[in-house]
Amino acid sequence: MKRLWLLFTQTTTILLAAYFVVATLKPQWIGHGAGTVAMLEASPASSGAAPAGSFRNAAQKASAAVVSINTSKAARKNPNANDPWFRFFYGDQSNEPQVGLGSGVIVSESGYILTNNHVVEGADEIEVVLNDSRSTRAKVIGTDPDTDLAILKIELDKLPVIVLGNSDNAQVGDQVLAIGNPFGVGQTVTSGIVSALGRNQLGINAFENFIQTDAAINPGNSGGALVDSNGNLLGINTAIYSRSGGNMGIGFAIPVSTAKQVLEGIIKDGQITRGWIGVEPSDLSPELAETFDVKTRQGVIITGVLQNGPAAKAGIRPGDVILKIADAPVVDVAHLLSAVASLKPGAAARFALERKNQPLELDVTPGVRPKPRAIDK
Repeated sequence: MKRLWLLFTQTTTILLAAYFVVATLKPQWIGHGAGTVAMLEASPASSGAAPAGSFRNAAQKASAAVVSINTSKAARKNPNANDPWFRFFYGDQSNEPQVGLGSGVIVSESGYILTNNHVVEGADEIEVVLNDSRSTRAKVIGTDPDTDLAILKIELDKLPVIVLGNSDNAQVGDQVLAIGNPFGVGQTVTSGIVSALGRNQLGINAFENFIQTDAAINPGNSGGALVDSNGNLLGINTAIYSRSGGNMGIGFAIPVSTAKQVLEGIIKDGQITRGWIGVEPSDLSPELAETFDVKTRQGVIITGVLQNGPAAKAGIRPGDVILKIADAPVVDVAHLLSAVASLKPGAAARFALERKNQPLELDVTPGVRPKPRAIDK
């Protein structure tokens, strides 16, 4: 009896072990095959639907319209290159052309491409490579150094076009994707969130209103797309903050609202025309408020007015505090600069001010902003 019991327990143990192995490695062998197959057929991976939390659809929607841009600039020969002493100290100077790499976004079936001005600036030849491997030469239609944007045009059929989103509705915490060609490795998609809005005073452009993101942006991404979770264009990737030259989680993109204005202006008029009133503004610091005996803590104080400029002709004086332009509040100098630039030259706009702590309204007719200068206001 004892021998039979021992044989029974050993057999049971072996059977249980075998069942466990089969259930783990080949569950379809033990009677659940139909259910398992049915679940596999219904899974998102096998049906083609994106799994929960995936950005697959957004990436696929936007990626086709993001291009790589290769530039070439002829080497500039040093005028002393033939001097034997120059060659002795500096060696023979290379005559190899300088090459550059960036990205761009197709925004029109006609072949218009948005990119950064610094990507194509000074280039003698520009080659655009599409995501479907087609390549062609591109022509510069116009540039706007003040916003670091440029418009290119290519002549190809059946071009993919990105959908323009609404950057004015973006909020901190929104999920975004950065698409471009970092380091020339090929088109790459990275994800992150909107880290901040309205970044300015970075010393990058004259007009700064950047979307900040932690989506990985690296050299070669410049001019590429920052898109929302639906694959719509939110901005043009432009710059990064970095101590090493690589991504540190702080990248900046030009809002699509700004890019759209530049695009329309260049295509329609061949250039961007901005308003200008000829003032020297300063943020309203406690020291300036005390100096000019200003009690308000809002707005921008005018410390200088160009003689015979639009502001002077309208009656604006040093010490005036500009509170609103066309009913839009003026927060700081960056806001004032952008608000004035958006005004149409020759069309009067209402300015709300304070002068000697008394409210005042003036109609100012802006002129055309002069060509970019480092300290021009």
